[in-house]
Parts: sequence; C-alpha cells; structure tokens
Amino acid sequence: MCALPEKLSLARRNCLDRRAENWRPMVFQSRSTWRGIFLERVRRFLDLQYASIYRDIQSLARNMTGHVLDVGCGAQPFRHLLDGKCIYRGIDSAQAQVDFGPRFPDTTYYDGNQWPVGNESVDYVLSTETLEHVRDSDVFLNEAQRCLRPGGQIILTVPFSARWHFIPHDYWRFTPSALAWLLTQAGFRDVRVHARGNSVTVAAYKVMTVILTSSLGRHEAGSFHAGRLIGRLLGTIAFPLVPLFAVVGQLSLLGEGGDDCLGYTVIGCRPDDSHG
Repeated sequence: MCALPEKLSLARRNCLDRRAENWRPMVFQSRSTWRGIFLERVRRFLDLQYASIYRDIQSLARNMTGHVLDVGCGAQPFRHLLDGKCIYRGIDSAQAQVDFGPRFPDTTYYDGNQWPVGNESVDYVLSTETLEHVRDSDVFLNEAQRCLRPGGQIILTVPFSARWHFIPHDYWRFTPSALAWLLTQAGFRDVRVHARGNSVTVAAYKVMTVILTSSLGRHEAGSFHAGRLIGRLLGTIAFPLVPLFAVVGQLSLLGEGGDDCLGYTVIGCRPDDSHG
C-alpha cells in the first residue's frame, strides 16, 4: 500500500475561509425621485456590467408585450423599461433578503425551488445576473419552462469576466457552450447567446475595479497592513482616472462582442407545441 503524504497546503489563503467581500456596489435606488434617477444614471456610466445589461434589456423591451415575470428581481432595476408595454411581476427567493440585501416592495418572495407562478401563465421570463447564484440551474430553467406559455421566451443575463461577488453565494461562470447546453436540456429552442463587451471593455472594467476597491474598499479588523495602505494610497491617486476608463468602456460597448467579455445575454424560446 502507498503511504499517504502529509496534508498538502499552499502559503496563500484559502478562499473558502472568506464569508464577506471587501467591495460591494450600493443597492439600486428607487427611480421615484430625481436623486434616484441621477444616481441610476451615474451608476449606468460607471458600472459597465450594469450598462451593458441595460443596453440589451432596453433594446429587447421595445418588442415585448404581455406578461413578464422577473425572477430574482432584487430592486427591479429594469422594470421601468417595460412600463406601459407589459404586465410586470417580480419574484425573488425569500433567502435573497438574507444573502443579498434588503426586502423590496411589490415583490413576491417564495421558499423552495418552485416558483409561485401558474403553469403556462407568462409570455416572458426575465432573469438578470441571477443564474450564477443558483446552485441548481437545471431546476431553475425547468421552472422557467413550466411557467412560460408555448412560444414564450426566456431572457437571461449572466456575468463572465467578473469578480467573485456576494460571497459565498456566487457559484458559476457560464460559457456560450454551457448556456446553449443547459437551455436545450431544459427544452428551449432557438437559443441565442450574445456577448456583452469585448477585451477593451473588460480591461477598462478591471482597471476601474482595482482603483475603486483599492481606494474605497473595506478591510477586516486587524488586516490593514502596509501593503494595503500603499494600495489605498495609489488607488486614491488614480481615482480621477475612473471617468476616463468609464468613457473607454462605454465606447467599447458600441462594438461587437468578443470572446473575452463582461457577460452574456441569452434568449431562448419555449416551443409552440401546436406547431410541432
């Protein structure tokens, strides 16, 4: 028999020991006030992930009618894009209040895996930046299939080049191949996967993230050593460059999506059984 070696270890910290993150963007503000609208526009300028998702949902919303189910809706940041065109309903997991932030009004919270929605009762399932937080993605997609009417569509956004966030409740990064396979296995057809941004977008996004986390991030008590102090100083000096990188990132979003991108917007269709 082979003798087992001593317990293996590396000098670097174990990521699984973390239960919080140093940087978390502010919660979305209500658009019911001028302050809320202003802060949302500032965020859309600086937060390239949000800006790229906003562009895609805004474009798709122009042709959406009927019942829209927003799953994992959080603060419902894209609801206003559908106002007057669709009948909107937002649902979220009851655990979301514990894991991700405050409870929001006009949202139905549910326990377990089954959504509180009738069979074949909605025309669109919208889910933005949610699937990476769902442990059982196949169960999630099967629920979407159940709730959609024949011919209905699912619209998903997922991150790709993105930091580990809402630690520890961030489980997956999906490639186009994985997204196509998962949706096809769940019974969706005509699956389309669109990249949001390209390598320039990602580079701008990463530089901005480094500057913001260095200058504004928080640290655990007793962990603020000389290296982090220098990082904060350099981040503070570089902070005025953030708008410049934001402009570069925004311009890059006008181009074609690339293999190295911020994330993906995915569209799939539930087959219309009456037409085979």
